[in-house]
Amino acid sequence: MPLLDKIMLRSALTAAALLLTLGAVLPAAQAAEGSVEPPEQTWTFGGFFGTFDRASAQRGFQVYKDVCSTCHSMHLMSYRDLTGLGFNQDEVKAIAAEYKVADTNDAGEPIERTALPSDKFHNPFPNDKAAAAANGGKVPPDLSLMAKARGEGGETDGPNYIYAFLTGFHDAPEGFQVPDGLNYNAYFPGHVTAMPNILTDDAVTYSDGTKATHQQEAWDVVNFLMWTAEPSMEERKHTGVKVVLFLIIFAGLLYSVKRKVWANAH
Repeated sequence: MPLLDKIMLRSALTAAALLLTLGAVLPAAQAAEGSVEPPEQTWTFGGFFGTFDRASAQRGFQVYKDVCSTCHSMHLMSYRDLTGLGFNQDEVKAIAAEYKVADTNDAGEPIERTALPSDKFHNPFPNDKAAAAANGGKVPPDLSLMAKARGEGGETDGPNYIYAFLTGFHDAPEGFQVPDGLNYNAYFPGHVTAMPNILTDDAVTYSDGTKATHQQEAWDVVNFLMWTAEPSMEERKHTGVKVVLFLIIFAGLLYSVKRKVWANAH
């Protein structure tokens, strides 16, 4: 796929994810009440020298695979991309082999085969109509770029919101009416969302032995979502540091040359 097409596809999915998420706010009168500002968190990827916590992001992938992927797709991710998260080739092949994908044989007949590392992440639904039918009429948003789709442009705004949202489910305050089939969330705009509280203590069993509390699961999956949204972030920041250092050295050289050239001008 041409680079321009990839950029346009990512932009379209970012907008779609944002619109679909905002579209889950019901009813309109409660949506007008707004939302609570999510608390600021300290993420390893924040700041000029930020890096990904790959151990946390790997656990986050496990949370996505075991919990989130039952409803949410990741259209932009292929299994082979997981090598950038620290998984080796054999691990990636084993992860892909857990799924079946539709394909055609040499005769053009439809078949189902074991997924390969080059295949896209498994889609939990065959199409959007099936996804909407299984989720109260709303298609769960694709999570590929969700960490960038939320917030107001700050690098950690999206992660702060997602973490607050995932840990913000509790009983509605007295006098607040939650329609049947919907759920109260302290940080969702309007405080009413169709998404239930999917993360609970021990919702997954971490392979590295980390205790799977509700907060830990939310923290880890946010790290994973930030990585999927911008897997080249570290490279971008490293390049930025090199460019700044180059400009500082170059400016010093120019100043030295200027002093030498004009030393005898007076």
